[in-house]
Amino acid sequence: MADDLNSMLEPGMLVRHPGAPEWGVGQVQSRIDGKTTVNFREAGKVVIDGTRVMLEPVFDT
Repeated sequence: MADDLNSMLEPGMLVRHPGAPEWGVGQVQSRIDGKTTVNFREAGKVVIDGTRVMLEPVFDT
């Protein structure tokens, strides 16, 4: 299995999806087996494959 690109993320952290800026800022809900569940403001709950997408942490909201 490929590395989880989001291994540094923890529940509660804010992130953006680099390929979908229209989703807005999302909050990490969980990370299980390389899958990160994020609740985005504009897209709702989305499961991200950590072997394919590296989410961008947000520190300024």
